[in-house]
This record gives sequence, structure tokens and C-alpha cells, in this order.
Amino acid sequence: MLSKYPRLAVDVVVVFEDGSIVLIKRKNPPFKGCWALPGGFVEYGETVEEAAVREVKEETGLDIKLTKLIGVFSDPNRDPRGHVVSIAYIGKPIGGQLHASSDAENVKLFKEIPKKLAFDHDLIIRRALSLIRVELS
Repeated sequence: MLSKYPRLAVDVVVVFEDGSIVLIKRKNPPFKGCWALPGGFVEYGETVEEAAVREVKEETGLDIKLTKLIGVFSDPNRDPRGHVVSIAYIGKPIGGQLHASSDAENVKLFKEIPKKLAFDHDLIIRRALSLIRVELS
């Protein structure tokens, strides 16, 4: 259980030029075995942008550039461990090799998003895709 204060996390929708999105299969609870966005908790003394880039590298092996803020997701029930506020970004890969590491059991590119995702990641992805479509219009 987390403290009585909200924890701060980041999530990143990493989008390749062909439109595919990177998802990780979670190695640990909660949502062990479910597909999720790369992300995690912000460490003390770290900016949310630094945390987003670090988490993607740790979980997927990719170096990314953050391109857009998707939004802040703060539903107190979005994480079964306690109140976690996530700041979500769109990022594009700029290097590295796609491979699972740290908290990821697997990592994969998806053209179609799986029906059951961890946390509220389906909402975050839908919001990201709507922002991308608006940008392309």
C-alpha cells in the first residue's frame, strides 16, 4: 500500500513512424501478465520528462524523444496499490534496440491495441491517438 499522499508516475505512448505502439507485458503485480505502456514512478530529484525517458529505456531498450504531453491522469482508483497520478507523453524512438528488460516480461509493437490493458492505459492510448489525428489534419 502506498502512502496517504498521491505518488507521481509517468507513462509513455511510444509511436513508430508506421503508427505501431510499444507495449510491455508486465512482469510484476499489479496486472502481472497484462499489456501496458512503458512507465513508472518518478524518482526524487528527477523531472517527469527525465523519468519518462528513463522508464522507456529501462523497460524497452529504446531511446526516445518526448514529442507531446497527452495529459494528467489522476483518478484515485487507477492503480490498485493506491492513489497514483500519472503524467503521460507521446514519444518517438530515436535509437536503442527493442527488447524487454527490468519490469517487462515481453515487449512488442502493436498496430491494434489489445482489449485488456493494465491500469487506465486504454484511455491514455485513445487520448494520444486522438491528439495524433488532430495533428495530422
